[in-house]
This record gives sequence, C-alpha cells and structure tokens, in this order.
Amino acid sequence: MKKALLPLAIAAALPMSALADVTVYGKANVSLQSTDEGGDRITELVSNASRIGFKGKEDLGNGLKAIYKFEYETQIDDGDKSGQTFTQRNIYVGLEGGFGQVIAGKFDTPLKKAQKKVDLFNDLEGDIKSIITKSDNRTSNTVQYTTPKSWGPVQAKVAYVASEDDNVDNGVSSSVAYNDKDAGVYLAVAYDQDVEKEGADVVRAVGQFKLSSLQLGLLWEDQDAGTSSLRDGDGWVVSAKLKASKTVALKAQYGQSDIVKEDGKTWSLGMDYKLSKKTKLYGFYTHEEADNLAEDNDYAGVGIEMKF
Repeated sequence: MKKALLPLAIAAALPMSALADVTVYGKANVSLQSTDEGGDRITELVSNASRIGFKGKEDLGNGLKAIYKFEYETQIDDGDKSGQTFTQRNIYVGLEGGFGQVIAGKFDTPLKKAQKKVDLFNDLEGDIKSIITKSDNRTSNTVQYTTPKSWGPVQAKVAYVASEDDNVDNGVSSSVAYNDKDAGVYLAVAYDQDVEKEGADVVRAVGQFKLSSLQLGLLWEDQDAGTSSLRDGDGWVVSAKLKASKTVALKAQYGQSDIVKEDGKTWSLGMDYKLSKKTKLYGFYTHEEADNLAEDNDYAGVGIEMKF
C-alpha cells in the first residue's frame, strides 16, 4: 500500500459504529517568504507543519475509556516530504480514567509539551528549535503516564522511551506543570535523561502569564552533554503577544543559546489578522546569528493558517 493512502485507509478500515466517535482535525499552514541564509536571497513557498489527524475514544464503562490518535504531516508546498505525501507525527493508543492516562506510541515528550505557547513562532522560521534547543523531541517506542484531572491545576507527566538498542540507554522525560487559567498563570519544570540518542540530560523551566490583553512568556533550558558529542550549554527565550483588537495580535520574541549553535541569537516580529475563529492571515520577520554562521540568516514572509 502506498504511504500516501495510509490515513484514508485508516479511516476506511474503521467500523461504522466507531466512526461516530472519530474526530477528524488538522491544520493547513502555508507561507510565501523571502529567505536569505548567508547567500543569495530566494523566494519560496513553505508548508509549516501542515497536518491531518484522526482521534477518538471508546467508553469501556466504570469511568474507563480507550483512546487513540493518528496524526500525519503533509506538505502543501511540494506535495511530499522525501517522497512521502504523509509523514508520521503523534500516534498512540491508550487508556484513561480516574487513575489518569496511559498512552503508548510515538508522540511529543513531556519536556517538549511543557513549553506550552511560549514559542509564538512555532512551526515558522523563528521556531525555538532553530537556535534555542535540540530537545523538542517526538520520540518513538514511548509509554507515558499523565496524572488525573482531579489534581486540579497541577499536572505531572512521565514518559519512558525504549531505545531498543543494547548499546543505548533507555530515556525518561518528565514534567510538572501548574496551570491556573483563571489567574492566567502557567509554570512548569521538565527534565530529560538520555532521551537524546547520544545521552544528553536537559532541564527546562517555563513561565507564561496573561495580563488582560497581554501574554508574556519565558523559557530557560540547560543541556549537559555528558560524554556525547552534543554541546554543553544553556539557552533562554522571552516572548510577548499583545491582542491589539478583536482581529489583530502583535508578537515579539527574542532568544539566545549555546545549545544549537555557538552564541546563537534570534529575534522575531509578527502580526496575526484573525479572519474567523479558525482562520488567520499572518506576517513575520526573523533574524538569526551565531559565531559559527558565516553570515546572518534573515526570513520575511506572509501566510495563512486554517484549522479544522
């Protein structure tokens, strides 16, 4: 079977009784941008992690539910990624109930999810993974436990990542978060041990605060490379989003780090224009520099994002 047909085959294989509990969701995000990566400037169309997914649940009785998700990235600009129309993102199956939730598959680690929405340019050129961090991982062969909703604003997660290699240690990713939506306060700490294949350990702290129409974010991270070839170092990013009106939001973000590149720095400015609850137009400018970059990188673009 061609991989391009895989998501459709999954939906077709589900019995009609199950389809009533299936949610089809996704995001189409494409930008037209000018890119200068230390050479001649080019114009390109970029698909920014556009995706389609299927998720659902089955009530097993006594407060117990079986849950699943199958999510795939698709390329709006080129039509494929390394010859594939769809590539795997978060895919899992599990159980949830009064005890919490247990899932198994391939999905974002607790450390990655702990960043919440501090990264205002996620999936764009200003994404924090370009300069700030190497630890926003989506790991295979992972089992994760999440504490129950009865814990209120406090939530803890721990994920076990099986290396399936005698010469590579198994990894553990964990996080504890406090999310008071009424007060507009989100705080989290997270830790990865041996999640990176080369064995680096990572600590992350996150804070996000909403003050009326203003949202502020801060993320700090430290990486101990141990005996691996990865880089020792720390990094941080600050972000601010101002809801200027019902339709317009202004965004700014700055960060610097030694983790990805030597003395790396990045800053971005952007604006979102809301067309509806699920569709927006946006514009952005991102600048990157580092000691081991021959020249600075600059990106400017406009795009559209539609969620469904």
